[in-house]
Amino acid sequence: MNPVARSEELPGILAREWDVLIVGGGITGAGILLEASRRGLKALLVEQRDFAWGTSSRSSKLVHGGLRYLKQGQFGMTRESVHERQALLADAAGLVEPQGFAFGDYAGRKPGRRQFMLGLAIYDVMAGRRARRYVEAADFAMLAPHIERAGLRGGMLYQDAKTDDARLVLRVLREARRHGGVAVNYLGVASLLREGDKVVGATLHDAADGTAPAVRARLVISATGAWADKLRGQVGQAPKLRPLRGSHLLLPAWRLPLAQAVSLMHPHDGRPVFAYPWEGVSLVGTTDVDHAGGLDSEAAITRGELDYLLVALRWQFPGLDLGEHDVLATFAGVRPVIDSGQLDPSKEAREHALWLENGLLTVAGGKLTTFRVIALDALRRAAPLLPGWQADLRPLPIFDAAPPLSGKALVLDAQQRERLLGRHGADAQALCDAAHDGELLPIPGTQTLWAQLRWGARMEDVRHLDDLLLRRTRLGLQLAGGALAIMPRLRAICQTELGWDDARWDAEQLRYLALWQRHYSVPQGA
Repeated sequence: MNPVARSEELPGILAREWDVLIVGGGITGAGILLEASRRGLKALLVEQRDFAWGTSSRSSKLVHGGLRYLKQGQFGMTRESVHERQALLADAAGLVEPQGFAFGDYAGRKPGRRQFMLGLAIYDVMAGRRARRYVEAADFAMLAPHIERAGLRGGMLYQDAKTDDARLVLRVLREARRHGGVAVNYLGVASLLREGDKVVGATLHDAADGTAPAVRARLVISATGAWADKLRGQVGQAPKLRPLRGSHLLLPAWRLPLAQAVSLMHPHDGRPVFAYPWEGVSLVGTTDVDHAGGLDSEAAITRGELDYLLVALRWQFPGLDLGEHDVLATFAGVRPVIDSGQLDPSKEAREHALWLENGLLTVAGGKLTTFRVIALDALRRAAPLLPGWQADLRPLPIFDAAPPLSGKALVLDAQQRERLLGRHGADAQALCDAAHDGELLPIPGTQTLWAQLRWGARMEDVRHLDDLLLRRTRLGLQLAGGALAIMPRLRAICQTELGWDDARWDAEQLRYLALWQRHYSVPQGA
């Protein structure tokens, strides 16, 4: 909602009696809001910052079955993830896309051909289709140009999928709202409301005006990811999470040209690293280290992590001579992994868990791919706490089908139309209709239309410039300097759609560029 509507409508919204108050606006909270709303519950979601601000805009962008979890014996998790990957490919075309992966078979490197192909065979059986194959060295080198040739015997090919994680969250929230769910960003929980030992709601903090409204609900669900222990502490519970940071690089596609995703084991520690084409750039990741910094500020890549990923790139693509000067942007996210005491962070399990403590239901762990499964598990656990509510909790299609585009939108090609429908659903037509002259053209160097900036500013709860450039679109990751070159045209859009005067625009631009420099650029120093 826009600032005027928010100030007028929010007090009435918060005064309602809610069945469920969901805390956290990432993919887990959004998924619970959707599944609860479409099954008749009165559900409110609040997010202390922007939707998808945390882990859900900083993931590796992969919708995958977790091939590496097979090695750890987590067959159930892999089967579940593969099933959900296939559902997302079917229900979210244009937002979730197939991605081919290539893994080189080198003399002396592990895992070898036999072990890897056995894992892929299990992967394919779980998916109900055969996507794996082995190719000889010459063919593999054509599919993965610029890779190291010394010792190359061939390579394994398989299929997974990729997405724009922040847009996935926003699409889920859009669907939830269509079913009556309410989601409000920049509205955090200051403290939990209690009656005796039972949680019955929360006192909130509105970042817009500093007020502290209270909201009551029959059940409070914490879907706050790596921040979950903070709320659990309010009901006297000891920490259970181990925040792990995963950091990534983005390079121009011309410097790291990729026809397939290339997966490898890091030469220093044997951890999986990948590089793949994403949104017109090449994305490289990821690290897996304990996050020692606080959770109240944005995570950022460290110099050590940057060097770690560059070592992997230079080892796999020695002829490209890649260095930090080639990096367009970086990003880092903190994963909410349940602490089991493993010395190696990479060996911590990624399954989700549910804890009901004094009326607070906490959902923690899990993966982007399995958000629907996590949401339905949460509602199954919630059902006994919501007397009188009964619902069929078998999976429904993830998204409702959107009508085909018409009118102005027909100037777009088929791929552009599918992309818009995938990201915006039934709003895609209104987005095109709202476009000004020339705004159904892509912003140079990206697949994003100018019209998507206008629509994001007008209709998608934007309160700050980083909301628009880092989550509604990903231009701050795709374009040099955090998209500095498009600022003059973006200024006109924001001033028209958001009502920002010159002083507000100048403050927002200064704030955004400082944030980008601290958290999304190449770290300086040794």
